[in-house]
Amino acid sequence: MAKSAVAADDDVERGDYEQEHERTGTVWTATAHIVTAVIGSGVLALAWSVAQLGWVAGPLALLGFACVTYYTSTLLANAYRAPHPVTGDRNRTYMDAVRSYLSPREVFMCGVAQYVNLWGTMVGYTITATISMVAIRQSDCFHRNGAGARCDASGTVLMLAFSVVQVVLSQFPGLEHITWLSVVAAVMSFAYSFIGLGLSVGQWVSHGGGLGGRIAGAAAASSTKKLWNVLLALGNIAFAYTFAEVLIEIQDTLRSPPPENKTMKKAAMYGIGATTIFYISVGCAGYAAFGSNAPGNILTAAGLGPLWLVDIANMCLILHLIGAYQVYAQPIFASVERWAASRWPEAKFINSAYKVSIPLMQRGAVTVAPYKLVLRTVIVLTTTVVAMMIPFFNAVLGLLGAFSFWPLTVYFPISMHIAQCKITKGSKWYLLQGLSMVCLMISVAVGIGSVTDIADSLKVSSNPFKTLS
Repeated sequence: MAKSAVAADDDVERGDYEQEHERTGTVWTATAHIVTAVIGSGVLALAWSVAQLGWVAGPLALLGFACVTYYTSTLLANAYRAPHPVTGDRNRTYMDAVRSYLSPREVFMCGVAQYVNLWGTMVGYTITATISMVAIRQSDCFHRNGAGARCDASGTVLMLAFSVVQVVLSQFPGLEHITWLSVVAAVMSFAYSFIGLGLSVGQWVSHGGGLGGRIAGAAAASSTKKLWNVLLALGNIAFAYTFAEVLIEIQDTLRSPPPENKTMKKAAMYGIGATTIFYISVGCAGYAAFGSNAPGNILTAAGLGPLWLVDIANMCLILHLIGAYQVYAQPIFASVERWAASRWPEAKFINSAYKVSIPLMQRGAVTVAPYKLVLRTVIVLTTTVVAMMIPFFNAVLGLLGAFSFWPLTVYFPISMHIAQCKITKGSKWYLLQGLSMVCLMISVAVGIGSVTDIADSLKVSSNPFKTLS
């Protein structure tokens, strides 16, 4: 009888969730979510990354990471349902999928990797948005006072302003309620990518159209520094493609039929395909234009183009990051809130909620719970404080890429695929494990390089809170 009661409770809970969670997504909304999640901070560092790797290894690295990401995304899409990819029970989150196929120890490892990376990406997006806001503010100063004016701009206030916007947007219940924001953000990502690409091509043409840089990449002060730069470049590229940690959550917004895994595979192909074209174009054009002097953030390059056009690109980037931040934040909010509700199920503060009318909402209103307002605000503010402490653009991106690429993009999707298809030791099993091991070695090496760079940067900066000034 006790077992039946638990099953009945689970059915009620599942029914309540299905009633609140209306799945209306299509291949195009999923593609918009993917592009919004993938194209972000990473695209700005690609010219620098290609510069470190050179004309051969740079484009090959971009293609290689794209192929691995797409392949493992198709495996992960099949894990949305268990045990069968079409008729099985839904897994609402990445961790649910891992729980359906793998051991409790691996579920714990997945939780640590996923949520640390989600939160770390929020930190990275906060840093990037602030850099763009500082650039716009300095550009305005130069326009008013002349190119020779001293135009220092503190990023602290601007970072806090970005965080206030995120606190407001965080009150939307979930991704399915802010599809419009992802669509706008995806359009903005294409806008600043095109502007950055166009300005880089213009700079290249103005220099006579000759290819800058070298086959072996930019030189460094020492062989050790060259190694760290190469590893950092690989980490930046890995981070530029990361979105596995939100794939299941995006797939959970899709309507069925057709089967969700079929729709998600198409969306992954469209999203990653479009992203790869942009990445190779932006990375190679930036390297051709600036050679070994390509900056860590292409929009901060001296003499890139008209200041007003660079400002537009930075504004588009900020709007994109506002939406992308939410794509990564919503799964964290949902997880923390589920834990709080299960920890204190009878608490009046947790169970109270109010209806609030919101413009642009399909349903016309959202339910606002006081405990969600507090929890989400605390998470956003904590993210902001950490972003103020370590505002080192390339190093942070490299570390995030190293931390997320192997476990979330490669190891868990491959492990779940092996368990789902019951693949025994043989040629396919060894090929899959070989791919996983190669990616693990890359991630470890990149992580070492990124931590070393952050440590060196902290030695130089005695006050990290003012680094953005």
